[in-house]
Amino acid sequence: MPASSPLPSPSFSSSSSKPKAVISPPKRLPLINTAALARWTQRQSLEKPFQRFFRSDEKPLKRLSRFRRHLHRAKATVLMRGSTVGATLTLLLLSLIAQLDVCRASESVSDKPFITLNTSRDFPHITSRQQWQARAREIREQILVSCGLWPMPDKTPLNPHIFGKIEHDDYSVERVYFEPLPGFYLAGNLYRPRGKGPGPFPGILNPHGHWAQGRLADAKDGSVVARCINFAKQGTVAFAYDMVGFNDSHFSDSPTNKPFYDIHRQFGSAHSDLLWNISLMGLQTWNSIRALDFLESLPDVDPIHLACTGASGGGTQTYILGAIVNRLAAQAPVCMVSHTMQGGCSCENAPGLRVEYSNMEIAAAAAPRPQILVAATGDWTKDTLTVEGPAIAHIYDLLNAPEKLRYVRFDFGHNYNQTSREAVYAWFDKWLLNNPAPQSSAGVPPAPCLKESPYQKDSDSNLRVFPDFKLPGDAVTLNELVESLKAMHRNQWRALAPHSKAGLAHFKEVMLPAWRHTLHVEWPETNSSDRSDQHFAGASELLMPNHPRSLRTLVIVVHSGTNNSESASRFPTLIAGLAHARIPFMALDPWQVHRPRDQFADFFSTYNRTEAQEQVRHIVAACTYGRKALKAKKIVLCGIRRAGLWALLAASAADAVVADCCQLDVSDEQALLAPDLFFPGIHNIGGFEGAAILAAPHPLLLHNAGQHFKTDSLRATYQAIGLSGKLRIEAKLVEEDLGEWILSL
Repeated sequence: MPASSPLPSPSFSSSSSKPKAVISPPKRLPLINTAALARWTQRQSLEKPFQRFFRSDEKPLKRLSRFRRHLHRAKATVLMRGSTVGATLTLLLLSLIAQLDVCRASESVSDKPFITLNTSRDFPHITSRQQWQARAREIREQILVSCGLWPMPDKTPLNPHIFGKIEHDDYSVERVYFEPLPGFYLAGNLYRPRGKGPGPFPGILNPHGHWAQGRLADAKDGSVVARCINFAKQGTVAFAYDMVGFNDSHFSDSPTNKPFYDIHRQFGSAHSDLLWNISLMGLQTWNSIRALDFLESLPDVDPIHLACTGASGGGTQTYILGAIVNRLAAQAPVCMVSHTMQGGCSCENAPGLRVEYSNMEIAAAAAPRPQILVAATGDWTKDTLTVEGPAIAHIYDLLNAPEKLRYVRFDFGHNYNQTSREAVYAWFDKWLLNNPAPQSSAGVPPAPCLKESPYQKDSDSNLRVFPDFKLPGDAVTLNELVESLKAMHRNQWRALAPHSKAGLAHFKEVMLPAWRHTLHVEWPETNSSDRSDQHFAGASELLMPNHPRSLRTLVIVVHSGTNNSESASRFPTLIAGLAHARIPFMALDPWQVHRPRDQFADFFSTYNRTEAQEQVRHIVAACTYGRKALKAKKIVLCGIRRAGLWALLAASAADAVVADCCQLDVSDEQALLAPDLFFPGIHNIGGFEGAAILAAPHPLLLHNAGQHFKTDSLRATYQAIGLSGKLRIEAKLVEEDLGEWILSL
């Protein structure tokens, strides 16, 4: 609303018992330009302290940046005056902060390109052990949330089948299948040492990459068979298991006439799957966890000495597993950890995974456990010796474990060839078998290398578990597995729904991290790193009465218009009522999101916030800004029209919320895929209802809810904690009703 526009007469009154009085019009403080501020200071005879900051020959953004350096000192000065002029100037300065942030944010939003899987990423500046441990915890949580594994699913019986042993002189190989999920069968081969006693032996998981033959690949550039045979000969138990859709691990309705890679990518490909964080990467990560469970359960495997290694997509599985479990004694991701290319398949790109983090950080999350990075000059790991390796080594240094990281690079293309394998053999020989490195004649250990012994691969027919594609009779179809995962998430939600104060505390303990990582917001604030993007921008209007009723409360009204002129005009009665009740008020413009035409293409949501996530993050930042910069003790959030849904998602960051629910049918997944509402994992946090429960026991007013907007669990929560009076759910209210409710707080 322009500053010169007259205030409409208020049409609602406070339910407070405080006497009403005729007051002078409030001072409306729209965000202003520096020239306007200069003229105002001249009229107030305040030009001397400030005129040196306003030069007409400067560009506005430079002028604002220079002025901001002196802002906090100036604010302290005017506050000390204790006058109306001082208070007004303070509010103008605060408005100027917001304008500066708007300029910066607008510039960054319009100019900043989307992040893709090939965008160069930087390792954050980490200065302490504690800082990294906090960030590593955030990384672990993000992986689990992105993969649909938060909370962790129940581990159902594996029901393993081990059969078809083939014995060689110094190793044996067997066929294996088990159920990581009921009715879904994961298959592989188990290689064991012979002639080395009864064990127990170290166990090594061997996920494969996207080689055409999967776990049966045996080529010059990459051979899963070669490394598993040699691991067994060296005295370890090696288990090679399939990626989804490869070799023997498929669904009862999987086509048999397509390449494994095409079948592989069918799972989790529906847009609606993203609403549940059901993804190919999530399923494969769960398979890796259960494969480790299987390996650990074998009587001849030492559970203290477990490891994992794989190349390419198998390298992704390796460092993902290493980041989320603490059972690995060593790991070796090969030709995958890069500051540029992050993984080109859906099995490597869970939604939300790399909005904040890169593969470098995910690999570093395993520190201080032993790890070797193997790179190649002919692929995206070519800079490992100068970029990725030193960055991760810094973390090992902070954790006082520099000897537990090694990084090497060989002059080949993308591979897990004999040279690369031999580097891993030597590393595992040291950390799993406890064999000291050989000494040279001068007593100095040579470069670690353990030569690969000759081997002979068994025929594919002897290694395949289901060579005729005939799975057990209870094997599920692809859609049946998807539906079972949805049912699992629903059951998890029902089990967490609060029925007491203790239940609410447990709900928040589990679901608050899920909410933060699902919506990618920084509240409560974490200390994981210094985020350069932690700022607030976008207030279109900041209003402070001459004699405010209280400086403790700030009302933030969020609308879903597209520009400043629409802000106040959409709710003039509410604004006028707040003004005449002397309530400080901020009108919040929606974040101007520059988004692609298709938020589902090119793994967009793996690397970027969706529009809905940006809007919620913007609202949360405004609440934080209100508390810190404006010193408000209570934040009341009021969402108008479509913005009411964003406000409800951000409810945890406020002290009271008014939300227009837009009569949304939350059971309609197509409605949740709309550009301004879509974000992955909405169902896993309980949707809008789950976000609202996180705000309990604060006052909530939901209106325009409609019959398909779920609130049963929300009502039950407030009833269980004895605060039903703080929750109000109405079919339809007008602005006068909203104003009266706000004034009653």
